[in-house]
Amino acid sequence: MPQLALVVTTLVWGATFPATKAVLEQLPPFSFLVLRFLLGTVLVLGVLLALGRRLRLDRNMLRMSAIASAFLFLGYTTQTVGLRYTTASNSAFITALYVIFVPLFLRRFGLRIWVSAGLALAGLWFLVNPTVSLNQGDLLNLACAAAFGAHIACLERYTRRGDTVSLFVWQLVIVTAVMIPGMIVESPQPARFAPTALLLVTLTITGVLATGAFAVQMWVQQVVPAQRVALIFSLEPVFAAWLAWYFLGEHLDSTGWLGSGLILIAVLLGTTGQAVTKATEPVGSPQVG
Repeated sequence: MPQLALVVTTLVWGATFPATKAVLEQLPPFSFLVLRFLLGTVLVLGVLLALGRRLRLDRNMLRMSAIASAFLFLGYTTQTVGLRYTTASNSAFITALYVIFVPLFLRRFGLRIWVSAGLALAGLWFLVNPTVSLNQGDLLNLACAAAFGAHIACLERYTRRGDTVSLFVWQLVIVTAVMIPGMIVESPQPARFAPTALLLVTLTITGVLATGAFAVQMWVQQVVPAQRVALIFSLEPVFAAWLAWYFLGEHLDSTGWLGSGLILIAVLLGTTGQAVTKATEPVGSPQVG
């Protein structure tokens, strides 16, 4: 059930790439990110207030939240800024390199992990068909992949130390706060915040649905190893391509079908076999705090 829930979240993650790429024509990166995370934070705090849920606030919780938020901040900023200079396809492929970074950070070198990761990368290459030449946007997305890989790795450890809800909320609060100076530097004209259909739809996808998907990820990482989480997330461009083919009539050639098939095989290979068990301190966890 946790792995199936994570598969469903990839539908949302996949939709954020084209949505964010489009909305950057209206708003600069940090201004959009502030709106996105502020909306998610307000919604989550509203739900917790209605439920009467109190948040844990102590030194250890703030330390874990700060470390996780640093990786989350770096991931989203480098990805969003990078999207201004590269294609959504290149961004999707390079970001998915966290499928390699996660087991590296965790020092997990099992044959099944690396065969699965290799198949996933090959599938991503065929599906996305990124350009070979690198630009500054691609390099920023490579930094994004490393940051998201580190975030996935550290969440495996932190979500098993107690109050996952508090860890989730404090990350939203911290990331929103540290994005604000970037928006101030950008100083966008007020007219650029006009509630256009594009902005409203994008905020619904990224601020509402993606925040819910992040909550699901936090829950799942209490019981699912981080390398499996990263591997399942490689389905993002597969879902994006299939949805665009089905609903928008976009062309998906034989290479694209081959790539998506390889990714499916990789996910099935990497997420089956050894049973998933809950542990308080997983073997090989990164020393991140």
